Amino acid sequence: MRNAIRTARSAILVLVAALSVQATASAETIVTGLQGASGSTIGPGGDLFVTEGAIGRIARIDRKTGEVTTFAEGLPPSLIGIGGAVDVAFVGSTAYVLVTLVGPPFGDDVDGIYRVDGPNSFSIFADIGAYSAANPPDTPFDLPQGLQFALETYRDGFLVTDGHHNRLLRVTRRGKIKELAAFDNIVPTGLETRGNTIFMAQAGAVPHPAEDGKVVALWPKSPVVVEVASGAPLLVDVEFGGPFAMFGLAQGEYGGGGAGAPALPGTGSLVRANRHGGFDVIEDGLNLPTSLEIVGDTAYVVTLAGDVLKIDDVVTRPFRRHRCRWH
Repeated sequence: MRNAIRTARSAILVLVAALSVQATASAETIVTGLQGASGSTIGPGGDLFVTEGAIGRIARIDRKTGEVTTFAEGLPPSLIGIGGAVDVAFVGSTAYVLVTLVGPPFGDDVDGIYRVDGPNSFSIFADIGAYSAANPPDTPFDLPQGLQFALETYRDGFLVTDGHHNRLLRVTRRGKIKELAAFDNIVPTGLETRGNTIFMAQAGAVPHPAEDGKVVALWPKSPVVVEVASGAPLLVDVEFGGPFAMFGLAQGEYGGGGAGAPALPGTGSLVRANRHGGFDVIEDGLNLPTSLEIVGDTAYVVTLAGDVLKIDDVVTRPFRRHRCRWH
């Protein structure tokens, strides 16, 4: 088992660190005023789609002009300041939305995946809240329905992280739910995939020390979990840029409060995995980032403050490499 883990980790590090240069970057705000923004994806037409949990809306953003239009609205809004629509993914031209913390004990709606049938109509695709309550995790929890965080397409269905129940769920194309992997209190967050390999970000338990901010790789039906990179506080997302470069989005330094509380404003960063198993800073000083998309050489960062940031040249333009200041 140890040899298998070492071999897998070496292969992953070669993949994500094949390019040794870094990129200069500067963030440009292209959108402001989103409400409860959290998850995002690149969808039809190459536009950026962002969930607005506070108002139950999916915003469609033209990446060239920054124009914001409503793609869909009428989803259950957040009830306790967090939750509601938290992530979105497309299968072809059909959108699926991850909604959390709107069912019992907070409300009467369903925690799970909703299929978007029209601008104002939705169908329940997978009732994750009911599944979670009927199949509790081994780790301690306060909310039987869990707190789902990220949604990612995978094979013929979806992957969903639950940051409260500390597990990764798989949802088939027919809406059947099962546990794919369970963890200790590591707070799984964002997701990325390459082939059969699943890359998962971990925020780490409160107070989210930097050494617990990790990206790991795992595979279905395999007990092997490989650490790819670590050293970014409250890591909330992971994305590939180009064929080799892997990026993470760190919300930043612990600001106090309980589980689910955001980081201190202005302490977030866009980081890149390096060949040493750590992270290098691409852009710091980000204000409460939550979600990351990379198209070509450009990163798009969604923030809890309701902004969308555009950061150019994140992959190709070389500069003097420096280690992440929290590593």
